[in-house]
Amino acid sequence: MHIPDGFLSTLVAVILWVLAVPVIAVSLRRVNRDLGEREVPVMGVLAAAIFAGQMLNFTVTGGTSGHLIGGALATIVLGPWAAVLVMTCVVAVQALIFQDGGLLALGANLFNMAIIAPFVAYAVYRLIQRVANGRSWTLFVGGFAAAWASVFVASLATALQLAASGTSPANVAVPAMAGIHALIGIGEGLITTGALALIFAARRDLLQRDAAPSTRSNTPVWVGGGLLALALVILSPLASAHPDGLEWVAEQKGFIDTAQGSLYNVIPDYVFPGISNEAAATILAGIVGALIVLGAAVALTASRRKQAKA
Repeated sequence: MHIPDGFLSTLVAVILWVLAVPVIAVSLRRVNRDLGEREVPVMGVLAAAIFAGQMLNFTVTGGTSGHLIGGALATIVLGPWAAVLVMTCVVAVQALIFQDGGLLALGANLFNMAIIAPFVAYAVYRLIQRVANGRSWTLFVGGFAAAWASVFVASLATALQLAASGTSPANVAVPAMAGIHALIGIGEGLITTGALALIFAARRDLLQRDAAPSTRSNTPVWVGGGLLALALVILSPLASAHPDGLEWVAEQKGFIDTAQGSLYNVIPDYVFPGISNEAAATILAGIVGALIVLGAAVALTASRRKQAKA
């Protein structure tokens, strides 16, 4: 769902930047005020794992693929405000380092994947929890529903942005994006549910956000999360080669040629330059990206610590 430059008009792209930046700023203030010691390592390793997970495209149908967004997973574990920052780190690094999504369109990609996805997931998850009176199974049912809805609604927002830009009429873009992302959302839901089950089995306290602060060491979080991210990166060469949902829609509906190339290249297409073995180049690119995202997410806690010492 990473929008390249050229798909959106300059006006729409600028408007989405204007909408995204204040929400991210508010999220930073909220996290700096509310973040506890428990969330510091979780933010970093979760951001790295989501970045690595997004490299693993899975085949959907009809020659297309999808990949994890991760907004719902981050929201359920950390809450919506911290999830905005986690996803901002992931999406920004993807655009700036890996040329995945345009620079002008970065505001739109942040708005769709770092803002809409977490807050839609939060609304759906909380609704299911309230209806079910917080029963234990709501973690998994609510997690699946929240993940599916986050992908579906973000895809609708993307379609409307394409329509507002004159790239594709709404009566074409909306059903096309909704149809394919309804299927991709199922994959998102299954991956999210699996991740929640893993966290529930290993560190249930990480899912109990209203509980008293845990006295357990954070070392297992760093180690376990790091190993999970590394495992996902090592598996990344097995990702589906089919175009993702947005690219597939652009090909089918005839506006793929409006995409503009990047102004510069660092590690384009998640392949580290100068390495002839493509699998090794992909794995190295993933490791570098995961470390950058990890560092960016952890760096966001520095201001919180400084404020606490002031």
